[in-house]
Amino acid sequence: MGAGKTTVGKQLARRLHRPFYDSDHEIVERTGVPIPTIFEIEGEPGFRRRESQTIAELSVMPEIVMATGGGVVLDPENRQCLRETGWVVYLNVPPFYLYQRTRNDRNRPLLQVNDPLARLEELHAARDPLYRETAHLVIDGGRLVASGIVQYILREFSQLHLAHTQ
Repeated sequence: MGAGKTTVGKQLARRLHRPFYDSDHEIVERTGVPIPTIFEIEGEPGFRRRESQTIAELSVMPEIVMATGGGVVLDPENRQCLRETGWVVYLNVPPFYLYQRTRNDRNRPLLQVNDPLARLEELHAARDPLYRETAHLVIDGGRLVASGIVQYILREFSQLHLAHTQ
């Protein structure tokens, strides 16, 4: 949620000459309504069901770069699907930086509370271990710019690819 997944994902896809998908954008495209509306009508459980279906469908597509919503790791099946079908990168950004990036964004239903920073701290505490369990690569994304993160991912990805071809 505000970690830069979409920005980094788009740049990475461009560099790898692969299609890019953002699971949240796919959900909006499929439903025809913004995510806050889905939360309003179906609640978080309804949104999470749609998210899991979208992840399952995107994960079987070959050679893509995918950015997911921040809560995707809450579902064990999503974690397993992502880990088994792709190479998962976790952009770990401290809650204070996330707050700075998202404080004026009204499209984030989970942050429409009295104390968004406290909420981000709660979400990070709950999700961080799940992301670490799922990820093949963890990057501290708090102070890095997207282009630097992309360079690092490409370097790690190419080393992994070299190791598998030897």
